[in-house]
Parts: sequence; structure tokens; C-alpha cells
Amino acid sequence: MSKVVLITGASSGIGLAIAQYLVNQSYTVYGTSRNPKNNIEKGVHMVALDVTKPATIAAAVTSVLEKEGRLDYLINNAGMGITGPLEETPDAEIKRVFETNYFGALEVIKAVLPTMRKQRSGMIINITSIAGYMGLPYRGIYSATKGALGITTEAYRMELKEFNVKMTTVAPGDFATNIAAGRYHAPVLENSPYKENYKNTLSLMDAHVDEGMDTIIMAKVVKRVMESKNPKVHYRVGFFMQRFSIALKRILPDTWYEKLLLNHYKL
Repeated sequence: MSKVVLITGASSGIGLAIAQYLVNQSYTVYGTSRNPKNNIEKGVHMVALDVTKPATIAAAVTSVLEKEGRLDYLINNAGMGITGPLEETPDAEIKRVFETNYFGALEVIKAVLPTMRKQRSGMIINITSIAGYMGLPYRGIYSATKGALGITTEAYRMELKEFNVKMTTVAPGDFATNIAAGRYHAPVLENSPYKENYKNTLSLMDAHVDEGMDTIIMAKVVKRVMESKNPKVHYRVGFFMQRFSIALKRILPDTWYEKLLLNHYKL
């Protein structure tokens, strides 16, 4: 019997790549977006879901369960980017990205867990980010949301162990997607003391995305994780130096690691 997968944020980028790849691997895939279009993704059943609106989460999960009778995997992928000097980023935008990347992900988890506990089976994969392992200049809020989801996953794994429900994270580095276009960018203010450094860092970040890896690589890793009997706590997918940077953070003194980041961003 085909396993049933729910993927949030499946209308573009990494989420769409995962959805289409899993369909081709004979999974039954439900993808979500805030405004799904009929038949836009071949073989992917699209349902409406806004992770910041609990009523839409409940409706989407109920719809999948009514049609399939079970849910084997949740891939928590919906998210948004944000950049800007921390001092100048509007509070409303900070709260909005936390509502999407962190609290929204938790709401979807809560919606599927009763079914997975009853089944005594299921896996939840939270898509975090390599950026969530470190505080990056002018991306501090984004790093914080993904770091929080990673830490929460660690706690959740232990709480769910007795119910045979598995949870893990997959952290991508830079992938060639439209995430840069969808980010909230705090404006580069003419009189800002951060103007030049922020503008230069923004250009560097966009270049990294443009030169990023193919999203099919991420899709293949996610499938491998799904088929693992004992998934690790965390997985990282990216260029060697991006993955190696996490190891360096563990072994270098904090100020040395900070200097590496400063040099990388030319600050």
C-alpha cells in the first residue's frame, strides 16, 4: 500500500522538488500552499493550508485523513526568509517569520500527532537550515527560527519515542530556488549606520542562492531519511564547506569562529 505524505509549502522550491520526486517513487503525496492551483503539480494532490492559521491546518489534515485513512509522513517545509540589521528590522516582521517558520511548524505537528500515535507509526521531518546552527549577520532572525525548530525537534524525539513516532531535521544549505525573491528584506536605509555592510551582505547572500545546489539532491536525501528505520537526530545537505562549518563551530573557540564569519562576509 502506498505510503501517504503531507508536505507543507509544496508549491515551489524545495517543497515542490520533494513532492514531485516522491510521486515518482510511488508515494501518495499531498502538498500544501496558501492558494493551491488545481493540477499545477502533476501527481501531487494540492490542498489549502496556511501554517499561521490553525483552522486551515486542521481542515487540511482532516481532508487527507478522510481520503486516505492514514498519514505516514509529515514534511514540515513551509517557511519564509528574512534579512536585515537586527536593530532596524520591524518587530511585526520578526513576529511574522517566527509565526511561519517556528510556531506554524509546531501547529502542523500537533495536528498530525494524534493520528500517528493511534497508528503507532509515522515520521515527521522538519526542514530547518544550516543557517540555524549559527547566528549569521543580517540573517539573525532567520537563524533563530530554524535553530529553535532544531532544538525543539531534539526534545520532541524523546517525548514521542514510546509511541513509535519518529522525528528528525534535514537542514539545507544554499539551493537554487526562488527563496531570495520571497524573503522579507528590511529596507536599506540611506541614513543607516549598517547601510554598506548590509547592502554588500545582501548581494553575497543572493549570489549564494543563485549558485546553489539542485533541489533534486535535497529530495533524494529526504527520501533516504524517510526510508531509514532509525533516523538520526539531524541531517545536513549542502556544499562541503557549509557542512564543515558546523563541525568547525563545535571545535573552534567562539571568537575564532566569529572571525571566520566576519572574513567570509567581509565585515
